[in-house]
Amino acid sequence: MEQPKGVDWTVIILTCQYKDSVQIFQRELEVRQKREQIPAGTLLLAVEDPEKRVGSGGATLNALLVAAEHLSARAGFTVVTSDVLHSAWILILHMGRDFPFDDCGRAFTCLPMENSEAPVEALVCNLDCLLDIMTYRVRLGGDPWCLVSGISWDSFQGARVIALPGSLAYARNHGVYLTDPQGLVLDIYYQGTEAEIQRCVRPDGRVPLVSGVVFFSVETAERLLATHVSPPLDACTYLGLDSGARPVQLSLFFDILYCMAENVTREDFLVGRPPELGQGDADVAGYLQSARAQLWRELRDQPLTMAYVSNGSYSYMTSSATEFLHSLARPGAPGAQIVHSQVEEQQLLAAGSSVVSCLLEGPVRLGPGSVLQHCHLRGPIHIGAGCMVSGLDIAHSEALRGRELHDLVLQGHHTRLHGSPGHAFTLVGRLDSWERHGAGTYLNVPWSEFFKRTGVRAWDLWDPDTLPAECCLPSARLFPVLHPSRDLGPQDLLWMLDRQEDGGEALRAWRASWRLSWEQLQPCLDRAATLASRRDLFFRQALHKARHVLEARQDLSLRPLIWAAVREGCPGPLLATLDQVAAGAGDPGVAARALACVADVLGCMAEGRGGLRSGPAANPEWMRPFSYLECGDLAAGVEALAQERDKWLSRPALLVRAARHYEGAGQILIRQAVMSAQHFVSTEPVELPGPGQWVVAECPARVDFSGGWSDTPPLAYELGGAVLGLAVRVDGRRPIGARARRIPEPELWLAVGPRQDEMTVKIVCRCLADLRDYCQPHAPGALLKAAFICAGIVHVHSELQLNEQLLRTFGGGFELHTWSELPHGSGLGTSSILAGTALAALQRAAGRVVGTEALIHAVLHLEQVLTTGGGWQDQVGGLMPGIKVGRSRAQLPLKVEVEEVTVPEGFVQKLNDHLLLVYTGKTRLARNLLQDVLRSWYARLPAVVQNAHSLVQQTEECAEAFRQGSLPLLGQCLTSYWEQKKLMAPGCEPLAVRRMMDVLAPHVHGQSLAGAGGGGFLYLLTKEPQQKEALEAVLAKTEGLGNYSIHLVEVDTQGLSLKLLGTEASTCCPFP
Repeated sequence: MEQPKGVDWTVIILTCQYKDSVQIFQRELEVRQKREQIPAGTLLLAVEDPEKRVGSGGATLNALLVAAEHLSARAGFTVVTSDVLHSAWILILHMGRDFPFDDCGRAFTCLPMENSEAPVEALVCNLDCLLDIMTYRVRLGGDPWCLVSGISWDSFQGARVIALPGSLAYARNHGVYLTDPQGLVLDIYYQGTEAEIQRCVRPDGRVPLVSGVVFFSVETAERLLATHVSPPLDACTYLGLDSGARPVQLSLFFDILYCMAENVTREDFLVGRPPELGQGDADVAGYLQSARAQLWRELRDQPLTMAYVSNGSYSYMTSSATEFLHSLARPGAPGAQIVHSQVEEQQLLAAGSSVVSCLLEGPVRLGPGSVLQHCHLRGPIHIGAGCMVSGLDIAHSEALRGRELHDLVLQGHHTRLHGSPGHAFTLVGRLDSWERHGAGTYLNVPWSEFFKRTGVRAWDLWDPDTLPAECCLPSARLFPVLHPSRDLGPQDLLWMLDRQEDGGEALRAWRASWRLSWEQLQPCLDRAATLASRRDLFFRQALHKARHVLEARQDLSLRPLIWAAVREGCPGPLLATLDQVAAGAGDPGVAARALACVADVLGCMAEGRGGLRSGPAANPEWMRPFSYLECGDLAAGVEALAQERDKWLSRPALLVRAARHYEGAGQILIRQAVMSAQHFVSTEPVELPGPGQWVVAECPARVDFSGGWSDTPPLAYELGGAVLGLAVRVDGRRPIGARARRIPEPELWLAVGPRQDEMTVKIVCRCLADLRDYCQPHAPGALLKAAFICAGIVHVHSELQLNEQLLRTFGGGFELHTWSELPHGSGLGTSSILAGTALAALQRAAGRVVGTEALIHAVLHLEQVLTTGGGWQDQVGGLMPGIKVGRSRAQLPLKVEVEEVTVPEGFVQKLNDHLLLVYTGKTRLARNLLQDVLRSWYARLPAVVQNAHSLVQQTEECAEAFRQGSLPLLGQCLTSYWEQKKLMAPGCEPLAVRRMMDVLAPHVHGQSLAGAGGGGFLYLLTKEPQQKEALEAVLAKTEGLGNYSIHLVEVDTQGLSLKLLGTEASTCCPFP
């Protein structure tokens, strides 16, 4: 299904608490823009809150001001004007307060999910989900907004909140909306009474929860922006604070929006306090009352409405570790969630556990409901149930060995203390409360029990004058950040889990360390180092993934990973890994795919510049590495390729040319794999024909009905191929042939032409140098030269001269003619069938006979020698008679097996009456199509892999349709086959051909271009018999079709024919 058009945001703003985080989070936004998650033209702004406790309302007002200021400057204004809001779409995202389970806040908390459709592979954070929801789930449809769920935005005014359903129990600790039947918000309750919550219950038995998503109309946004110049609301913005205004804290929901709720009175609004403010002195309350009065004046007449997404869900990320783990680990899940991670022993991960962006080596056991994030660990390690472990590296593994963790949260943190980078650790219990009230626990036990077990005393954690109410977990100086003589590790906290049996040594070391509370630690966290470390670990595990995918021959695309490495500036390690895989591969298919991935990396580095990916690959500078590959020295070849590659990285044009040569290197390996088909080529000696006696081989063309492309190496031996083809005569003639004879002169006389009696290209080869271009497909007579070499008549690298070889073995030379009555690029398998006829005629003229099965494999070998590549379906279709299925298994050596398809009596004639060929007048360019398909296959693009499997599967369905003798079923096969071809090779359907197919569609059961498409012949299965004249009349009435022609076609039941003519039938040599 096509993704709906997303919102083209004008500005995206991310607000954050800390000044030193602005540049960090600005870069994160820009990274997402490079990944194409954010439109390229969107202005990205990370904005510091004016004050740490400015509140969600103050942060919103400040962000709106900053957006308007930037847009005003862009528009050429010298002052802020609200006019810029009329044409802008502004998205404001708030980072919120510190989060105990992620140093980078809730926005950058990683989720156990992957976006398989993303063009760039990356971790998925809350921020990414929000961007996706706000960009694609809510979209612009004409003038009004429309939500994917069907909510109408007609005549939208004021502000609109998005509410999601929740239970009554959940609502007791949350915010809910009270609305009238039309969706007008009457009131907003936070931690409301039972009676208040009951009033909010909807017909579905759920209550509408405050979700945090708010839309402002342009008029309301203008009204809100206008408050930034009015005291005391000016203190919510950086302009006001820079002018010396006293800070004010506002809530978005319980200040700004609350004043717009219908049932709220001015008196109640002015004396109320938002929940996030808490209790304070009277002076603060008076200042807030003045701010609220200003909001009431500006916004009271603006309507506040609610859109209720009944099928949505909402989960607020609280400071409860139990709730957090439950949201990530999904305890009821049938297995472990493994996301962007490489785990050596997956069977040790319990059902309901979660592993995100980790490298786990050896036996690492993870209990149910536990979460591992951003860790590189080496077992044996046992992490029991209910734990979260994050930010540990392999050096910290030793501290975890020999103990089993349960219900704990252990985190590693990057710090910066007085400018010096460091590493600290925190350890808390899953059941510990981060609130400042209540009994209080640490490591899941009361403080008194903790003190008794460890020897720690209250004065170690809090100053003597700290009020008892302030003696809580967030303020306890528990966590060492610096030791006077050694590096810190998890062991500096894990000792607290057990009674001390070391004479107090661990306690003394802990007391000797500089320690901070969780609150004190927050400003010291190095968020840039944290994100850099996560990115580094992500790519480290990604390199393991790339190696595993290639070596295990998995049908998983590495293209998103390649784009990630290139977009984030670290392609070097990926290239090195691909080199290692290619050099060490024992399978040519693995090595060829690794080289194709290198080509993809280079192509991505060119970023669409530097020219087309397809092109020549024979630059002399690359011949040394190619020669190693040709000789079978894979390791030396890969090393030489890498050395040459380093010289071609400076600009896009060189990168593209280097990519072409890596694809050329891959073709060498494909060629070597296909050469294994020689194993099935054998000949039998027969009486040598007399000098001058012609051997004539003739063949029908072929029409492919299903499975094409699956026969193309490397698909043929990596996936396994299956193609159903028909041998056909065109206008009653077998259009492809060759003839060969021995001649007294020790030379090779070659002739190529459309018919036997009109040879247009004549070549004489008198020495081996004349044959050197046998591997250049476009050289005159290259196919015929390759046929002599593959037939073993000439050894091009022999020390003997050509005339010596011919005289010694045959007493003279050979004359070989080939012809085809089909136009170039017909799509009917001409070149491969021609190669088969040439080989068959040559072998017989040389006193050898080759069976049809052996000949099929000999053509595969010849096309690799010729360097044209190609599959086996053409020679199977033309050399073998009638209707048949050719198959190759997913293995080497490459072997093709052919099965005749038996059809009902009389069906062949019926088929002949309904089958027509239409020459489209367009010449196809199959070479580029082939390169594109191979590139997509090696990239394992999901659509291409799925389509390749479908091609093979449909071949068997098509064979069954033939056995049933059903023309409508065969028509359906043709129609879907053409769709499969277009998916395999986009661009294979010229516009003129599409127009022709549309015109013919009412008259046919099905139709498809032959072969790879792009032009050539179109074949039709007509609804009525003998429709040549009728369809000629139909096409004659259609403009813009060009030089087309319609031809009769019939199934050929003979296949390859070989006959010897008498010497008297030969003529004098046509060569001077």
